[in-house]
Amino acid sequence: MDIGQDIVNAATDVFSTMLMIDLVVGEPVEGAGVEVTSNICSMLGLGGDIRGMLAVHCPAAVAMAITSGFLGMDVDTLNEDVKDAIGEIANMIAGNLKIAFAGYGVKVELAIPTSVVGESYRVGGMLGARRVAVPFGMESGQFLVELKYIVNG
Repeated sequence: MDIGQDIVNAATDVFSTMLMIDLVVGEPVEGAGVEVTSNICSMLGLGGDIRGMLAVHCPAAVAMAITSGFLGMDVDTLNEDVKDAIGEIANMIAGNLKIAFAGYGVKVELAIPTSVVGESYRVGGMLGARRVAVPFGMESGQFLVELKYIVNG
């Protein structure tokens, strides 16, 4: 399994097909070490053969640019549209990862995305989980896609 490359493939596919944006792909990092300033985080739980969480962390400017592209209208505040759009991006990336995991014979079930907006928060939990994070760049800045997971069994 090459989870870092699977995240890259999932995110670049979603952004190229849904937003017509070619992302600048950073190096996948396992474990701690890569962070991005974030004002919004959309995450969803994973179940089935693995348990875990996929999260998309965005600074406000990036989240609003993604939402503007997604909805085809200007967005200038972190409102419900932004929470919904980033949640849907996380959901689509997780859906692509679900397909990638199926290729490894790993069944994954997806929960409904949840979004958190704020200036100072930390997402934690999942003691013993593997963490793979990939930074991505676009014109408005950088965002991070993170997967924390434990293989059941």
